[in-house]
Amino acid sequence: MIKAEFERYAVYKDSGIEWLGEMPEHWILDRLKNLTKTQSGTTPQSGLNEYYDNGVFYWVRTTDLNNGHLYESEHKISNIAFENCNLKIIPVNSVLLAMYGGMGTIGKNALLKVESTINQSVCAVLPNKKRFNSVYFWYYVQYFRPHWEIFADSARKDPNINQEAIKRLWLILPPPLEQQTIANYLDIKTAQIDRKIELLTQKATLYGKLKQSLINETVTRGLDKTVPMKNSGVEWIGKIPAHWEIKRIKEIGLIVLGKMLNNVNSEKNFYRSYLKSKNIGWLKVYDSNIEKMYFSAEELKTYRLKKGDILLSEGGEVGKTCSWNEEIEECYIQNSVHKITVYKNNSSRYFLYQSFLLGSIKYYDSIVTSVSIKHLTKEKLSRVILIRPPLSEQQAIAKYLDEKTAHIDRIIETINAQIEKLKELRKTLINDVVTGKIKVTHC
Repeated sequence: MIKAEFERYAVYKDSGIEWLGEMPEHWILDRLKNLTKTQSGTTPQSGLNEYYDNGVFYWVRTTDLNNGHLYESEHKISNIAFENCNLKIIPVNSVLLAMYGGMGTIGKNALLKVESTINQSVCAVLPNKKRFNSVYFWYYVQYFRPHWEIFADSARKDPNINQEAIKRLWLILPPPLEQQTIANYLDIKTAQIDRKIELLTQKATLYGKLKQSLINETVTRGLDKTVPMKNSGVEWIGKIPAHWEIKRIKEIGLIVLGKMLNNVNSEKNFYRSYLKSKNIGWLKVYDSNIEKMYFSAEELKTYRLKKGDILLSEGGEVGKTCSWNEEIEECYIQNSVHKITVYKNNSSRYFLYQSFLLGSIKYYDSIVTSVSIKHLTKEKLSRVILIRPPLSEQQAIAKYLDEKTAHIDRIIETINAQIEKLKELRKTLINDVVTGKIKVTHC
């Protein structure tokens, strides 16, 4: 049995490396190139079907790297590609590292659990049982990931690393038995933490589904379940209260699609806050990092947001919905955002929830055409069918959902906070163990 004695080693020494600091006296420093070999791959020519059809070899790209154990890849390559493109089989227990993609991607990793090939953006650190423990090294590169900028090409907008940088990596090495002890301990402890995270994630997902179900049921059926019902004539809606109406969005409010903006570099121009689709969350704005761009005076009235405006994403994740409730001095919309200003005798909060419903059931996705990126045009949006209860019922439904969904959101936020604490605990545990700040022993 292995357990952590949360104590420090008896004697430490200066590692001589600024980002590392002290290390246990009996541990050694060595370059990765002195311990094992590395291997990168290649990409068979795209467009040649014989290279990808009937694939038999896993072919790993950076998008496959999961910072965990890797058992498969999204794509496979054929025997023809393997033979013609000089690809190598990467053995099990190799540690895979992302070399390209900027600071958000480089150092992304996986412990390979199935024989595979790789593309040119991935470096495989091959196992060498005589020199070091691959599992220990995999935990070490998780600790080291924020430090890859030391080796990155800073001349690039999105810095990359290469095989030579990975070969130069300093690795702190306990004796072989201690490496195995550390690897076994971290396997046990991180699996326990991961299981707790998985259970909490499932719990948060269930509450998310409860919220969606509550909105869907209340928006389409109302609060009084005893009223007579009628067939709406719309497949996704089904039956609605007999006194409710069916309307198109253009009858509910004024639709405005934002404008493509040009960043004019002039001190005379006045830069104003503006909102892009990436800033839009479901039901409320989550990202406060509103950007700055120039608007001319005549554009201000058309594109300015008012409290209560409903916002929808025009491209990408079409129909992503929120309501503008921010009390900032000015904010406008860019061409990836629609705004709907509802007419009198309509509740913007009620129709916000109804737009959320349309997004959650993928209705917006079903009405757009896409070649590479989906676009919800103003014309298509204007024809979308909505349910319109009397104003008093709209307001009552919106108030009810505000209260109920806020309660569910608080529960989800609490769960997510617990998940983040567990992730931080996992990260700290790995960092402290592989750098010798915590001593792990047999008992």
